[in-house]
Amino acid sequence: MKNKSLYFCSECGFESAKWMGKCPACGSWNTFSEEPVIKASSDSRKKGPGSSNAAVPTPLSGVEVAEEARISSGIGELDRVLGGGIVPGSLILVGGDPGIGKSTLLLQVSRNLANSGRKMLYVSGEESMRQIRMRADRLGGFSEEIFLLSETDLETVRETIIKYHPEAVVIDSIQTMYSDDVSSGAGSVSQVREATNIFMQLAKKEGVAIFIVGHVTKEGVVAGPRVLEHMVDTVLYFEGDRHAQYRILRAVKNRFGSTNEIGVFEMAGSGLSEVLNPSQYMIEGRQEDAPGSVVTCAIEGTRPIMLEVQALVAYSNFQIPRRTAAGTDYNKINIIMAVLEKRLGLKTGSCDAYINLAGGMRLSEPAIDLAIAGAVISSFSGKPVSPSAVLFGEVGLTGEVRAVNQAESRVKEAQKLGFTECLVPEANTRNLKGITGIKIIPVRSLRDLYSYITG
Repeated sequence: MKNKSLYFCSECGFESAKWMGKCPACGSWNTFSEEPVIKASSDSRKKGPGSSNAAVPTPLSGVEVAEEARISSGIGELDRVLGGGIVPGSLILVGGDPGIGKSTLLLQVSRNLANSGRKMLYVSGEESMRQIRMRADRLGGFSEEIFLLSETDLETVRETIIKYHPEAVVIDSIQTMYSDDVSSGAGSVSQVREATNIFMQLAKKEGVAIFIVGHVTKEGVVAGPRVLEHMVDTVLYFEGDRHAQYRILRAVKNRFGSTNEIGVFEMAGSGLSEVLNPSQYMIEGRQEDAPGSVVTCAIEGTRPIMLEVQALVAYSNFQIPRRTAAGTDYNKINIIMAVLEKRLGLKTGSCDAYINLAGGMRLSEPAIDLAIAGAVISSFSGKPVSPSAVLFGEVGLTGEVRAVNQAESRVKEAQKLGFTECLVPEANTRNLKGITGIKIIPVRSLRDLYSYITG
């Protein structure tokens, strides 16, 4: 009998009976590859109603709910992103650019868990045990409870986990795992899907927490089928420039907690260290009384973070001015500058504009609109904003400044770091009357902001 094969998109996992030049699901070109289809064995087919293993539905009220027992990773920022710690039996996917620190972070987690008396298994398909040992020596402080395995055979890894029954496992990386039952090569859609399915069954059946490392594509998403992210319990992304010191850990999916929390780390010679006060870290070293520099306060999850917004506006020598945005949406910059020109009469249409969120954070929340507008006005007019002032608010197309959420938390964070003035939307001031020790300046429109900056 002739073996049947299908074509899979290597970017999103879309399957088709024939080869296609462009994937209809994700729009990628030349990403389809042919892979054989594995038929399920006869004993794996669904059983009839008369079978002893037939599923029995349970009423919703009859399901017992218990608080998930969590294990501390020993890294407070990671526990925050996970929702309070590692849940036994969970499958966690960690993605990020090469060299960003995924393996370093998980090796530090393995060290902390092993030092707390928990059995750890670190499986690497990319590095030899000697390479892992050299990296572990740089981090230091490892105990005998951590076991290393350099293996790519999926069945061997599965048997090892069942035999040793560790409390947590690290798979580095999922793209290197290979199963003889799948005829395609390692890293293919079928192999990644099969490996993830095996680890998901192991995590649920054995009650072991499994971290799997996933490579990312040039678009910044985890390579392999999109179903990979649907199968796991938690998806974490490491963000930041590999050549910079900071790292941002963000949860984009979490079945056991919020997806709004972030963790901030700093890359040091001894590994990743937690940044317990990101606000002070992000605005440290800024030049005061410099035109185009404004401090704002953003909210990431439940955490307020102070940031410096920098703008450089200069007349262009070209017919079409250049606009550049680093750390925020490019279209947001164009909209704010169009509003400034239309509502305030600023002739920015013939100017180049460069906007930068210092510190490497990437933000798109509306609350930073007022700070961007203030930085542009300051740079264009040459008048600096007071170094003791903080700005936040959403800017509308008519030039109005709209209220934002968690204004009280933002003001208190600014006050904690020594700022004495806070420009906030007028609609938020009614909830800030009880705050003392910092001057609250209400802003109704961009004209109020312009008057404040230019005097």
